[in-house]
Amino acid sequence: MEKEIVNRVAQSKLVTFDLEDLYPSGERRILDIKDWLHEGFILREKEFRMHVEEHDWSIYQDAYVALQCSTDAIVPGWAFMLVASRLNPYTKKVVVGSLEDLETALYQTLLDQLDVSPFVDKPVIIKGCSHKPVPENAYIMAMAKIQQVAKSVMYGEACSSVPIFKKK
Repeated sequence: MEKEIVNRVAQSKLVTFDLEDLYPSGERRILDIKDWLHEGFILREKEFRMHVEEHDWSIYQDAYVALQCSTDAIVPGWAFMLVASRLNPYTKKVVVGSLEDLETALYQTLLDQLDVSPFVDKPVIIKGCSHKPVPENAYIMAMAKIQQVAKSVMYGEACSSVPIFKKK
């Protein structure tokens, strides 16, 4: 007599949370201001403001933008503020830093708004291995948020999860 195969994972109260499901669609762009600096290192205000005025900001329409200076120049804070003030009418979000910094900022906003009620007193697996550029910090932020209400938090897949937290 054959024994019926039972999918115990499907029958459990286990909830899988996939950060990829939150990934906001839209183009990611880097705006490197090094070319607007004298020899890539010295910010001359008049010259810098000229570049800002002449730049076509519409190319960033509905994009997420990471502002940076890829040289070791010392850039005053107002320079990034000035550039961001021109970008803001066109973009969805602007941050100073790398693309990973941008993704982290996006996930911070999304996770701050996350409804954790589906995770209350349940075992939760935060799914690993994503195909989209989910930053490491997003996993930590998700765990911290879900940990507040979940019975337990694990990382990975149902077949091979790593325990992270268990409510006492």
